Amino acid sequence: MNEIKIFSPATVANVSCGFDVLGFCLDTIGDEMVIRKTNEKGIKITKIVGADLPFETGKNVASVSALALYNDAKPDCGFEIEIYKNIKPGSGIGSSSASAAGSVFAINHLLGNPYNATQLTGFAMKGEAVASGCEHADNIAPALFGGFTLVKSTSPLQVLQLPTPKDLYVTIIHPQIEVKTSEARAILPQDIPLQNAITQWSNVGSLVHALHTNDYNLISLSLNDVVVEPYRSQLIPHFDLVKTEVLKAGALGAGISGSGPSIFALSKSKTTAETVAKAMTQVFTNTTIAFNTYVSKINTQGMKIIS
Repeated sequence: MNEIKIFSPATVANVSCGFDVLGFCLDTIGDEMVIRKTNEKGIKITKIVGADLPFETGKNVASVSALALYNDAKPDCGFEIEIYKNIKPGSGIGSSSASAAGSVFAINHLLGNPYNATQLTGFAMKGEAVASGCEHADNIAPALFGGFTLVKSTSPLQVLQLPTPKDLYVTIIHPQIEVKTSEARAILPQDIPLQNAITQWSNVGSLVHALHTNDYNLISLSLNDVVVEPYRSQLIPHFDLVKTEVLKAGALGAGISGSGPSIFALSKSKTTAETVAKAMTQVFTNTTIAFNTYVSKINTQGMKIIS
């Protein structure tokens, strides 16, 4: 095989209580990428559709992560990358990680899969750092592993796959404003009160247990962020009202997707998730802010080969 076309999924990072460690993969939102082998060595981006992104190898997250893998594998060929962006940069649903993870997944496949998902995550983190200013894997890991993931450690890198309850659905609203990941990280305090830390790690432990036991009520009780949300929510118009309305509509819980401005809500059943989408829509219909909404089952496969 000399060419591959893939679906590289959007992801939700943090999942309220798990800042920089928890994430899950979406099924109906994602980019498409085409990667092909070339006789000329090196990594080259030849086409970008849907976003104004750099073509320079050292500036695009897809090529930076690809180059990390390429320099390690040292193949006797090069690769061209085409990117078809359906995830808007700065949306908070893993636009940069879709590019970073997609390129290494595809190149790995064309080379005969010499690397496992954890190793690919490590390469993709190099690209993600271009967008966010630091290496983290809470979006990349679910894109490559599928489902829910927990990044146990980044040094050494260790990713844990978590179970996904079968009736769990997610609703996303993406207000058409941009919140840069680097700016959203800069707003966070370096020190937090001990009581808030205790509450946060209690919620992380509870959420992991709830996923293992299919306990939807415990999922609801665990989706509480006392560390990051109080600061980042200030960057998202109408966040508090959206959260209030989706809970009234039956959502298990809601929070900021990644660094925002997208807001996610988890629900038990597709029917409830669609009702939640209507509640989200109603809030922003009364504003001048354009928006998109999505309803998705949790994608337990991750990357998908189209052809």
